[in-house]
Amino acid sequence: MPARSTRLLALAALLSSGLALAQSAEPRSPDGKRYLAQPLVKDLYFADPSAHVFNGRLYVYPSHDVDAGIADDDLGNQYAMHDYRVLSMDRIGGPVTVHPVALDVKQIPWASKQTWAPDAAYKHGTYYLYFPARDKAGVFRIGVATSKSPTGPFTADPQPIRGSFSIDPAVFTDSDGASYMYFGGIWGGQLQRWQGNRYDAKAGDTDLHRDDQPAIAPRVAKLRADMKQFAESPRPIVILDERGKPVLGGDHERRFFEAAWMFKRGGTYYFTYSTGDTHYLNYATGTSPYGPFHYAGHILKPVQGWTTHHSIVEFQGKWWLFYHDTQVSGKNHLRSAKVTQLHFTPDGSIQTIDPFKD
Repeated sequence: MPARSTRLLALAALLSSGLALAQSAEPRSPDGKRYLAQPLVKDLYFADPSAHVFNGRLYVYPSHDVDAGIADDDLGNQYAMHDYRVLSMDRIGGPVTVHPVALDVKQIPWASKQTWAPDAAYKHGTYYLYFPARDKAGVFRIGVATSKSPTGPFTADPQPIRGSFSIDPAVFTDSDGASYMYFGGIWGGQLQRWQGNRYDAKAGDTDLHRDDQPAIAPRVAKLRADMKQFAESPRPIVILDERGKPVLGGDHERRFFEAAWMFKRGGTYYFTYSTGDTHYLNYATGTSPYGPFHYAGHILKPVQGWTTHHSIVEFQGKWWLFYHDTQVSGKNHLRSAKVTQLHFTPDGSIQTIDPFKD
């Protein structure tokens, strides 16, 4: 048997038992670039890392990239993910445990394919896994699955969340206990087909707004107490520029593309997101979970690879940015999750991170 096949079989055995995989300390890549951070896991491809702290341990809920032999396109067909696995660790920089499959698309009654970027939440003894997938008609919806363990296995509800659409769900629970879902993604994420929260199958697969008009807005909806349905119709999130005007569709370095995330620090709400084709992670701040949010700057400069997705979490007294790039594979659809510390200035601004070292 070829050496590579032997190694892959051995790796599969390790993963099935959930054995911890240690990180490499070597920061230099074969392409000659010196990266700020190393992949959490090098032998499998994980993207869109959503990090949460449960019972003092850090859990990361990523999408699981696989190579389906599909060429790159603007609709994301090359991102053919079909299952979820949870990563966990006791400390940043320590061993990372890759847990067995938590949920497979075959176990989601309403879904057909493409289980993209997920998120998770915990309330009243139950862990919730939120995920986008295409329904039988090829339309992206958002589903929910539950478990009594943060690592699963999760059991999916038989239908997607009513009124849900598009991709990249992120659930934020405020200090008063209310939970909100932020979501949406243009182009392959189909958000441009949902203006007015109604689906238009004839709408194009690119940004429909003119460059001189407000950019297509991500959505937010408060969740019911059961964490399984919306308590209201999704609302648009307004991102304002320095003049107090909505960021325009032509402002590709500031407008929303996908990968919504929300966290709160002090009394400030931070809405963070990806700009897509210009490859930045950005943030905007506000005083309400609904916004409006005032654009404040870049969090992360462009990484290697096309997509940029992330999460931000406070853990063991520090703030951390989880993100992904294509350092290991060199392919846009085979990404690796990473983590680096996030720093704030005294006024609450986020210091921009460069993903490469000199």
